[in-house]
Amino acid sequence: MGVYILRRFGLMLLTLFGMSVLIFVMLRLVPGNISDILFESAGLVNPAEKKKIEAELGLDQPIIVQYWRWVSGLSRGDLGYAYVSEKPAIDEILPRIPITAKLASMALFFSVLFGVPLGVISAVKQNSPIDYLLRIVSLSGLSLPSFWLGLLILMGFVNYFGWIPIYSKPPDSFWTEVGLLAIPAAAVGFRSSALVMRLTRSSMLEVLRQDYIRTARSKGASNMAVNFKHALRNAVLPVVTIIGIEAAFLIGGLIVTETVFNIPGVARFLVEAIRWRDYPIVQNLVMFIAVVVVVINFLVDMAYAMLDPRIKYED
Repeated sequence: MGVYILRRFGLMLLTLFGMSVLIFVMLRLVPGNISDILFESAGLVNPAEKKKIEAELGLDQPIIVQYWRWVSGLSRGDLGYAYVSEKPAIDEILPRIPITAKLASMALFFSVLFGVPLGVISAVKQNSPIDYLLRIVSLSGLSLPSFWLGLLILMGFVNYFGWIPIYSKPPDSFWTEVGLLAIPAAAVGFRSSALVMRLTRSSMLEVLRQDYIRTARSKGASNMAVNFKHALRNAVLPVVTIIGIEAAFLIGGLIVTETVFNIPGVARFLVEAIRWRDYPIVQNLVMFIAVVVVVINFLVDMAYAMLDPRIKYED
């Protein structure tokens, strides 16, 4: 097990190195940089002033030198300075990470809370009216874009309650923030719960046909014990995989939702930084998302060994 963890950790570092190179190079392949955008927006055409700005920002250096400066800064915890605000990038990014993390965590909580139990019920009640109803709901969740559902929710709140649940100002208490984030989290979690429910249903149906399930029923085990203790425990591995994928997706996939609900999170800030070619912000945010994805995949692999004793990682 120890050798496997070390090998897996080395693969994580290699993956992150490859991601850093890809992120850095792809940003430089996009036509234009912040000096071009600043000069176009201001209507200035003085080449000397433009070259002066590029020199101040280090954009005149060879791409290898720029990459080395970025990576060496990351190793020291120095993320550079934002080109637009001229503030340390870490001061711009850190306040936004908890907001996106809370929103993603609540959305994932909703998806698991509703997706897994409803998937079990749908499998146990196969081809019954409740099964058909839950399948229609799950297809609706997969078909409705989360931003469109979010807009419907906003219009419904305006029509029935006379107020809009958006971040007009920083919340004055923890519960106020939870209330504001619960609505967009439910809109995003509806799609994720539909995906989790369908996968739980298909996995449960496969397990419920196994011989050991029939043996448990013949020994007099209750339906609750059979469905949740025997069947769900063996059907949960694919569900854990999709939950891990959804958790990684939610960190960087909340761009439209944060925009619709005016949430000052990481995803919305990333779009603004891309528009301004603010390289330090974009590089560090995308790298942060890559780290989250890689770490979650590692945790899912470790969870396999805990959930299924048949899986052994040989040294």
